Amino acid sequence: MKKILSIILPSLLLFSACESRYLDLEPLDTITEAAYFTQPEHFEASSNDFYNKMIGWRSVDGSSVYDFMDFGTDLTALAQDYGRGVLVAPANDSYWTRSYKYIRANNILLQKADEYPGDASEIAQYVAAAKFFRAYHHYLLMQRFGGVPVVTTVMDLNSEELLGARKSRYEVFAQIMADLDDAIAGLPVEQNIAAADKGHISKWAAEAFKAKALLFEATWEKNVGTTTDGDGIANGAGSTKPDGYPTVSEMFTLAKNLAKDVMDNGGYELWNYNSQLNNLSNLYLFDLEDEGSNPAGLDKSTNKEYILYTMFDYSLYQGNVNVSHTVNSRLAPTRKFMDMILCKDGLPVDQSPLFQGYTKASDEFKNRDYRLTAYFADNNTWDTPADGSMKLMGPGSDSGAGYACRKFRSYNYGTYRAANTESFDYPIIRLAEVYLIYAETLLELNGGLSDAELNESINKIRTRAGLPALTNAFVANNGLDMREEVLRERAVELYAENSRFLDLKRWGIAEEELNKDICGNVIEGTDYETNSTLYSPSAYPYGEITVSTGVGDRRVLLLDPSSNRNFQRKHYLYPLPLEEINLNSNLIQNPGY
Repeated sequence: MKKILSIILPSLLLFSACESRYLDLEPLDTITEAAYFTQPEHFEASSNDFYNKMIGWRSVDGSSVYDFMDFGTDLTALAQDYGRGVLVAPANDSYWTRSYKYIRANNILLQKADEYPGDASEIAQYVAAAKFFRAYHHYLLMQRFGGVPVVTTVMDLNSEELLGARKSRYEVFAQIMADLDDAIAGLPVEQNIAAADKGHISKWAAEAFKAKALLFEATWEKNVGTTTDGDGIANGAGSTKPDGYPTVSEMFTLAKNLAKDVMDNGGYELWNYNSQLNNLSNLYLFDLEDEGSNPAGLDKSTNKEYILYTMFDYSLYQGNVNVSHTVNSRLAPTRKFMDMILCKDGLPVDQSPLFQGYTKASDEFKNRDYRLTAYFADNNTWDTPADGSMKLMGPGSDSGAGYACRKFRSYNYGTYRAANTESFDYPIIRLAEVYLIYAETLLELNGGLSDAELNESINKIRTRAGLPALTNAFVANNGLDMREEVLRERAVELYAENSRFLDLKRWGIAEEELNKDICGNVIEGTDYETNSTLYSPSAYPYGEITVSTGVGDRRVLLLDPSSNRNFQRKHYLYPLPLEEINLNSNLIQNPGY
């Protein structure tokens, strides 16, 4: 019972902090609930404590940001157990425990708000924030486990809910939507949040999050359906839907309308300083701190793209995780992803006359989408590859690809920022994703997008990436598929932003994509064939394999063969932790575990 007690016993809250946006750095004082929640500032302090419980760089209560950076997908070269389908029921799961711990804190504030003797309007914003975060944590639970217990009260040892059964994913989702509706009604618009309070949840952030959740659930129900639900008796949480549950089409429509509202009224802008940053906005956006974090001397005040994010600060709240070092090899790209990224004429590498092939290391970086050079570099120099410099070092502790990822790598790492001191903000939703949500919902509703709809969404992202506008005529004239091009933009733009695994699952294609061979650099017809200082075949245990590339069939490195991979439909959901099932016999394990 020790773990359950840690969740349900009354929380000791609250403290002062240097600034309201950086609370819960270190508590300066603790007060019992009986003596607290008598003033609006008590509710403010309590709600501020919720913010660093979102996904962020710091490890909090057993979390790791690296669980949310899509290590080991079909786009990343370093194989990981989850992407291979290696997953068994654990004794404990920190994401189960911590989520319910945080939900309890949300519920305490909401209970105390009901008891508050003052004017309810004085605390309305903090009540709305609590509703948002309760929805946020239930949503993460639903994404990970499917149906879970829904907790909307402050439980004690005598609460019936303590040993309650799982709700279906549809019942959980209905509660998430209800909480987000309440949050949206009570939160301020971004434009009314003072500069010192930036990072607090706005109405637009809640709307963007609701649109994101609606798109996820609508596509899951369309493409995955009830195949992961179980019957709720022998396994899983079942498929019970509450009265008035929306149709898939209704969810797509609402997501589209919410995204459009944020686009039109949120006041957000894509962070595009290409003219000052050598077309590398998609690099420096993600390591933006103060004026020393990029060659143009820009700071966080210039970033109006992030909508929902976890804030960090070099003086007050450093990331405390060596992200710059870690992304190097763990987010190195696969052959599939390198070839997925378009040439600057908007055409795929196997269609574009601008594609320069692979003979020299620098060739495939030429005439490409700016995001290719923003994200990826030489594994040895951390810069755009120079001919004859990109050595293939073998797998070891690295991916084995010659590429490195530099998205989320601090500028002048080791000089400007030392290991563990990186303090750029962590994006949970940014404007580019809202554009992508809008475009995908239109695809789902109408089967395509008009040129005007493309111009107000996808084409803004493509402009920053140095690509021409995507139009219906361009798609038709070049034998392309509009859906494939829109989803390509999502894959490229949101790389390493907790998107790819979830996308593959909600599209119902994870088994197909994750069980394929994982390949690396092209060998045939390149310097690697003739220069033994660049490549030693004996360093690669799986050798080479012939695949289709931008210049036809070529031999490439085989980094992880399909025979190592067995991702199944059951892996769409994680298993419930065994200790929780032992403590609560009403919890039934997910199918297949």
